[in-house]
Amino acid sequence: MAKKKLSQRLFATLLSIIFHGRPWLSSTSSKGGSTSATFPSSPMRQNHHRPMADGKLAAERTIVVDVDGGLLRSSPSGLFPYFMLVALEAGGFLRGAVLLLLYPLLCCVGIRGDTALRVMAMAAFCGLRESRLHAGRAVLPKWFMEDVAVDGFEAMRGARRRVCVTSMPRVMVDGFLREYLGAEVVVGKGMKVLFGFYTGLMEEEEVILHLEEKKIMLEGDAVAFSGSLEFFRHPLSHCCKETYHVRPEDGATRQALPRGKYPKPMVFHDGRLAFRPTAGGTLAMFMWLPLGVALGAARLAVALVVPYRYATLILASTGMSWRLKGNRPGHPPGHGGGRGQLFVCNHRTLIDPVYVSVALDRQVRAVSYSLSRLSELISPIGRTVRLTRDRDSDGAAMARLLDRGDLVVVCPEGTTCREPYLLRFSPLFAELSDDVVPVGVAVETAMFYATTAGGFKCLDALYYMVNPRMCYTVQFLDRVCTTAVMGREVHSRDMANIVQRKIGDALGYGCTMLTRKDKYLMLAGNDGVVKANHNCSAAPPAPIGIKNM
Repeated sequence: MAKKKLSQRLFATLLSIIFHGRPWLSSTSSKGGSTSATFPSSPMRQNHHRPMADGKLAAERTIVVDVDGGLLRSSPSGLFPYFMLVALEAGGFLRGAVLLLLYPLLCCVGIRGDTALRVMAMAAFCGLRESRLHAGRAVLPKWFMEDVAVDGFEAMRGARRRVCVTSMPRVMVDGFLREYLGAEVVVGKGMKVLFGFYTGLMEEEEVILHLEEKKIMLEGDAVAFSGSLEFFRHPLSHCCKETYHVRPEDGATRQALPRGKYPKPMVFHDGRLAFRPTAGGTLAMFMWLPLGVALGAARLAVALVVPYRYATLILASTGMSWRLKGNRPGHPPGHGGGRGQLFVCNHRTLIDPVYVSVALDRQVRAVSYSLSRLSELISPIGRTVRLTRDRDSDGAAMARLLDRGDLVVVCPEGTTCREPYLLRFSPLFAELSDDVVPVGVAVETAMFYATTAGGFKCLDALYYMVNPRMCYTVQFLDRVCTTAVMGREVHSRDMANIVQRKIGDALGYGCTMLTRKDKYLMLAGNDGVVKANHNCSAAPPAPIGIKNM
């Protein structure tokens, strides 16, 4: 009998190797129980897959989630895009090129294997300064959130405790899992640090693992949700009472979590890349860069030298287009020697005023809190008026421009926002003029973002010019009368909220009470002010739109 059981085990293992290259452990196990081999594509047996009852897999229980294969949708590139994001955003194009050159070798050894993982970690992290690595909280969460599967999210939603297991370095996923998905514990590998720099070597965090093993064993009712074979070898998988497994044949059809179901709105993120850097996408980017730099220089020359009405046609033929939605506003009531007009614009990139000027076919004066000398030098609308974040002096500077009859463009958000949200509007603009013209702007890019929180801001306009294709949409809205603010009948904060909501409704964007300071604290670890001035703060407006921030 013993020999018969042994021969059956050997035969089962042989079948597993033939069909999958490695033994596949059972999809269900109990504490202290035995495991048996199952074969999803074997004609003899089918992998057992427990259905999730209305997504409430671990209601009021502890759930152990396999991040790599269960929570995130699997892709042919595996985890390569996330390591490429770290390499490009934290290390630069040269480091990204090195990682891309290693991709064929990674495919030979198995892109999802431990060897490939360690090579990618070495290429992406080696030599980076630990204190300056913000990719884990500023860049990666956007891409992780877009890759979260609906069934993985639903499995976590009703759990009492959420324990996440990943083969990636913990520094890459810890911030995302805790902040956006409410993970209590993240079990992953740590990155070794020497003299403040990452060595590129990963090490197991045995203390965290052992503590969590004891806690799960004591609870006795934990369940697991997985989507990869490697998870069944993890110690925590053997501590769970049940394991729910996503079958390989279901992986290609798993749906991404819609934006409307995000547990927390993705308002802020950083990084230059506007596309997911798969191996093919990254290769296309490197092939485009030489042509893109030359094309960007030509576009810039045309924008600086050729008049607007002719430059628009030339630039559109190169993929740099814009469109006007609605009608241009008429001349301000005091036009012809009278007071100028104030245009209130949401802030997408630093060249928003340029496209407002193009859409008006008239010269405008832009006011900005901070602008690099390079950006000012290449601006086609002339010198920008610098603000100081001092309420009185900034108000006086803008009032002087309006008194001279200038068309003034101001972005009261104070900083850019990439996602379809509007930040809190500073109420100062409502106190400067009898009426304002709200302007909604939207921008589409194909390869690079033209904004950054932690990078070199002087390159923002150049990154925009290098894109293969981009389009600005400018929409002028009806004038908003602000005389009630001048007569102290309405508070300027309420008027700012009205204008914010008007622009948000026109663009289909959500209105928030978040500010420039919130953005920079999250993305760069500072308040975004180069020279602090504590006399420029204004009382925050009442929250409108999104209230769960």
